[in-house]
Amino acid sequence: MSPLPSRFIYLCLHFLVLYFQLQESQQTSADFRIYIENHTRNPDDVSRKQVRIYQLYSRTTGKHVQILGKKINANGDDGGKYALLVVETETFGSHIRIKGKESDHYICMNEKGKIVGRPDGRKQECVFVEEFLENNYTALVSAKYKGWYLGFNRKGRPKKGSRTTQRQQEVHFMKRQPKGQVAPLEEFRFTTVTKRTRRARRLKPNPKRN
Repeated sequence: MSPLPSRFIYLCLHFLVLYFQLQESQQTSADFRIYIENHTRNPDDVSRKQVRIYQLYSRTTGKHVQILGKKINANGDDGGKYALLVVETETFGSHIRIKGKESDHYICMNEKGKIVGRPDGRKQECVFVEEFLENNYTALVSAKYKGWYLGFNRKGRPKKGSRTTQRQQEVHFMKRQPKGQVAPLEEFRFTTVTKRTRRARRLKPNPKRN
């Protein structure tokens, strides 16, 4: 039996090297994906980037989301103490936790889609993902229950997450600067809304230079 040609042996070794490199690359990608998922699913105090205080203006009620304790509604007045929200931003993506500054309770969504206030906001049920809409509003979808949004009806009562969609006005909110503060936070563009205009207007383009 004649020995194998050296070129054939070289090709076999070359393909083996490529195979092991591919396996290593896939393992690295999988490990990174698992790392991201774990840190997003179980964020801790170290992973939190920023804490902000603002109000959430409801498009349907014309008032603000307020956390009274276990009960939450969208009937808060501008500058009301229960309408001041402490928003904790997570490291990965736009994951946030919303806590009432006065009540010290978090907005959470249980397995039935019901919006409730809880003193402990570490569970995934209390994490929401910001979705920025074309109409300058923001929607907040549950990080645990995909497709279920934070929303309120025209009376300011919470809607079940299972009955919400992104297109509904009930799930549209605007971040507003707390009443009495002069300098707005740099991270957000706050919009002043009156009863006559409940839709956010787009910024007008700069006039053409002569």
